[in-house]
Amino acid sequence: MDTLSATFTSKGQLVVPAQLRRKHGIEAGTRVNFIEDQFGRIVLQPVTEEYVDRVMGCLADGPDLLTEWKKEHRSEGKRER
Repeated sequence: MDTLSATFTSKGQLVVPAQLRRKHGIEAGTRVNFIEDQFGRIVLQPVTEEYVDRVMGCLADGPDLLTEWKKEHRSEGKRER
């Protein structure tokens, strides 16, 4: 992988090189997550449709988290009464 670089502006803005924007489908308005790993590196994860589809695919075989949350929420309400 080639190393690309950019410089922050005085307002903390950073321009992602066009080559990477095209490769990863980053367009105006694309949200990005900033993730700091255990080595102190900052990873920028564009939240694109492809990313969301990939994440949803990882969760497809898992539990229905909304149903689990509702069950837990109901049981907590019963305990408080």
